[in-house]
Amino acid sequence: MKRQYLGDAKDSFKWDYHDFLTTALACRRLDVVCMLTPDDGSGHGQTDPDRFPGRAEVIGFCADLRRLRSIEAAADLPRITGAEYRLHLHGADRYFDGRDRSAYFRAVARRQVRQVILIDADNGFEPTRSCTVKHVAYDDVRGLLDAVHPETVISVFQHHRRRRFPEDFAQIRDRLGPVPAVAVYWQMLMFVAVSRSAHAIAAVANANTDYARMRPVRALGRPAFADTSPRPPSSPRPHSAADTV
Repeated sequence: MKRQYLGDAKDSFKWDYHDFLTTALACRRLDVVCMLTPDDGSGHGQTDPDRFPGRAEVIGFCADLRRLRSIEAAADLPRITGAEYRLHLHGADRYFDGRDRSAYFRAVARRQVRQVILIDADNGFEPTRSCTVKHVAYDDVRGLLDAVHPETVISVFQHHRRRRFPEDFAQIRDRLGPVPAVAVYWQMLMFVAVSRSAHAIAAVANANTDYARMRPVRALGRPAFADTSPRPPSSPRPHSAADTV
């Protein structure tokens, strides 16, 4: 995450989608792991929030973020959309330095509470050759999964690489190992959702399909793993067709 991207079109997608997902899963917490890095002076992040056709209140919220350049102001999202969850920001007050990654990510974990956790790295999952402050490591995600409630869903920001997103998602799933995962993407941005629970990921897959009916996004994957963990309090809605990998 960089302050220069606050309130742009990708931010509009990010907040519109995660507000929808957290509500659809009936979670009471949306925890955002900021992984904040300094602005780079490139001038990127200038796209208008309404380029992504989110809800009017989210577009207005993003316009305010852009004007204020305040990450802390993002905590107002559920109040603005009338949602019942609370949004908690982690690491919004300091730059991520990549040291002691385990402690940094585990600080967000709540074992007794179902959460949606958004990991907002600059570039997304680590590439094959290196892992910098702009990336989340696969071990970071696996370690966090071990520390949270079994029904918690972790969503990881993934920026476009050279591959098409379906190919990128297939490689991410392969490197994650036997972890249920699905994804949703728009233009240059994808969010990959993982959980220890296939039931929770089935609910995300259903929510992604519903979201894709309302927005110009594509859904990828459906859970391929069975488990014995309890089902969430609210039963997943019937699944309908989506892209699969």
